[in-house]
Amino acid sequence: MRHSISTDQILGVVLAGGLSSRMGQDKALLQRNNGHSNISMTDFTKQLLIDSGINNVVISGDKQQVPDCVKSAGPVGGIHSVLQHCLKKNIPAKALLILPVDLPLMTVSAVNELLLKGELSQKATFFKEASGKTHNIPLYLPNNAYLELFLAKSFKDYSAQAGDKSGPSIRALLKQVPHQSIIAKGNILFNSNTPAEWQHAQQQFSM
Repeated sequence: MRHSISTDQILGVVLAGGLSSRMGQDKALLQRNNGHSNISMTDFTKQLLIDSGINNVVISGDKQQVPDCVKSAGPVGGIHSVLQHCLKKNIPAKALLILPVDLPLMTVSAVNELLLKGELSQKATFFKEASGKTHNIPLYLPNNAYLELFLAKSFKDYSAQAGDKSGPSIRALLKQVPHQSIIAKGNILFNSNTPAEWQHAQQQFSM
C-alpha cells in the first residue's frame, strides 16, 4: 500500500558503484529470478523505489547514470556525486531515498516504511535489527544544511591519491545530522557480497 505523502521532490538513488571484489563479478548485473523472469539487481532495486512512489530514480556508479565525481570515495562519495548531478541538471531533491544494489530480499513495504518515517520526522532514517545491529544503508537522507556542511568539509581537500581510499563513512555522516533508526522486519537486510550469499538469497526468493 502506498503512503499519502508527496514524493515529487524525493530522489531515489541506487548505489551501484562498488568493486564487487568478493563476488567476483559485478553485483549490479546479477540476475534475480522472481519466479517468472530474470531481472538484474540494478533494475530490481530501481523498481523497489518506483513501486514506493518515487518517480525520479538515478543509478550511482562509475559505469552507471551518475559516475563518481570523486574517485574511491565509497558510498558517501556516491551521495556527493548524485547531489552534484542534481545541481547541474537542476533536479529538485529535498531528500534522497538510498538503496544499495546488493539487497535481493528487500521489499516495497520496507522501503515505504523507511520513506514514511523519514518524511514524518525529517531525520536521516535507517534500519536496525531486533538484535540492535544497525544498517546505515538503506537510508532516507534529508538534503539540508547539515548534509551540505558535512559534504563540503569532507570533500574540500579529499584526494584518493593522498591515501583517502575509502572516503568518509556513512556512520561519520550520520553523526553530523539528526537521525533515527527503525526496526527491520524479517530478513530484508540480508546482503549478497559473495557467491555463497547470492546462492542463499536465490534459494530464499525462489521459494
